[in-house]
Amino acid sequence: MATDHRPSRIGIIGGTGLGEALIGRGGGEALEVDTPFGQPSSAPIAAQWNGVDVVFLNRHGDGHLYHPSSVPYRANIFALKQLGVTTILASGATGSLRDGIEPGHLVVCDQVIDKTHRRESTFFDAGIVAHVEMAHPFCGRVRRILLEASGALDAVVHQGGTYVCMEGPQFSTWAESQMHRAWGGDLIGMTAMPEAKLAREAEICYALVALPTDYDCWRQSEPGQDKNALLREIIGNLNCATEAAIKLIEAVLPALAAGGTCDCHQALELAIWSDKTKVAPDVVQRLEPLVGRYFTEARQG
Repeated sequence: MATDHRPSRIGIIGGTGLGEALIGRGGGEALEVDTPFGQPSSAPIAAQWNGVDVVFLNRHGDGHLYHPSSVPYRANIFALKQLGVTTILASGATGSLRDGIEPGHLVVCDQVIDKTHRRESTFFDAGIVAHVEMAHPFCGRVRRILLEASGALDAVVHQGGTYVCMEGPQFSTWAESQMHRAWGGDLIGMTAMPEAKLAREAEICYALVALPTDYDCWRQSEPGQDKNALLREIIGNLNCATEAAIKLIEAVLPALAAGGTCDCHQALELAIWSDKTKVAPDVVQRLEPLVGRYFTEARQG
């Protein structure tokens, strides 16, 4: 087990619903950050939330201009790493694949099935090879803190769930939705991957609170239901889940800010398979926030 007791700067990645809600609260300082992978989807906002240093990033950009496949995931995670973030709490709207996961509930996800294929999913794409462990894609320590705090909420919080991450931006066909259920999926969404993979490569603890807004198309809506009424219902479910998610995040910030022992912060320790003596200096410099300490240790050794 890694021994890391650093105070934690918390990153909060807001998806549909939470992003708009937190931006509407105002306050904080917009930070200009550049990365080797371009600009993040929005300027990270540094602020104090209940006395805790947080950095908020709107996944879809100001005005929701990035669809799920075009979000600059690598730039987003790299920017948070540069800003000293050691823990990320992420949220995202999803569709439910299970009767028991009702719209308006929250799900602290524990597994992912990654169906994406158009997105850059690693920082180690040239000149260096790294294979991080992803058996448990969400940080167990952060999940435990979230679940311990969830009992005090006036909301239903599911203690686990498998998130099927599809490419989008179109929604599922009925046949796909049935297939996702047969695979064991509990939720369908479009943004958990490669976000969780990149956070692991960046040695950042990452947990996802999913916000189910409706049932995916496996469950047919009532015949003759007005489309505008259905949309209003979905928006209402999103607003309800968003408020509950904000309360949950507020509740866990002090415990997360205290830092703690976590293997996520050592995820690259055995993952870099390249011969460090043969990795070009410019590659190390490009990825210095991620790998610099391992190359310093190698040179000293």
